[in-house]
Amino acid sequence: MLSENIKAIRKSKGLSQQELAVKLNVVRQTISKWEQGLSVPDSDLLISLSEALETPVSTLLGETVVEEEADAIKAISEKLEIINLQLAQRKTLRRKILHWLFILACVIIAAVSAFLIVVNSPYLGWDYGDPELAVAGVIFHAFEWLFVRLAPIILIAALVGIFMTRKKA
Repeated sequence: MLSENIKAIRKSKGLSQQELAVKLNVVRQTISKWEQGLSVPDSDLLISLSEALETPVSTLLGETVVEEEADAIKAISEKLEIINLQLAQRKTLRRKILHWLFILACVIIAAVSAFLIVVNSPYLGWDYGDPELAVAGVIFHAFEWLFVRLAPIILIAALVGIFMTRKKA
């Protein structure tokens, strides 16, 4: 009875003997012996088995479990197919959003670069005797210094991201 129940419930959960063995930290042969009725799990393993199979211990030890009918399995597979389709659509949407964010990053870097080229470091001609201009000059210079060093790295990463997230035929 226990051996038949273990096998039926394992199959109904879609687990192989190996997968169940990994969950219980035992070898596959142990599961095989339980299902053939050659041995039985001790009390600790029986509790772990019930948790792994998401089934009460009483069900494992009780009456023979009948495997699910084909209609129930078909309904489950149809639901899983719908879920897989929804997950695929989400993945595609995320990829598109990420792709456009990488493109936006490239455009922003190009625009800021063009701005800095046109402005040609205006803070060099400012009167630093005025405290407000001194602070603004230091902030602008720090931004320009960071941008010149980080923009190429970010641009390369964004271009690689655009390449990696492009639509594949």
